[in-house]
Amino acid sequence: MSVAAAFAGMRSVSTMVFRAGCPDCRGRFELAASALRLAIGATSKTTFYSFTCPDCGVSVRKPAGERIVELLTGGGVRTLRLHSTL
Repeated sequence: MSVAAAFAGMRSVSTMVFRAGCPDCRGRFELAASALRLAIGATSKTTFYSFTCPDCGVSVRKPAGERIVELLTGGGVRTLRLHSTL
């Protein structure tokens, strides 16, 4: 079976984009999943997502609740699981 035959009839998948805002420059924009990073920690204080503002270049870090984590992981955002050191 050829590659073309194996993928015949498949539709292309659109790229997932997320709306975000920068607290420094107040810019509003859309980011591809590849532009975001999600860190999941043991508590809500250590669970956050981050990105670089495309307007001003500042690194932005925002808290991520359960719903945000669900949306970002479902949208293909790269995720890092943080481990506690006890």
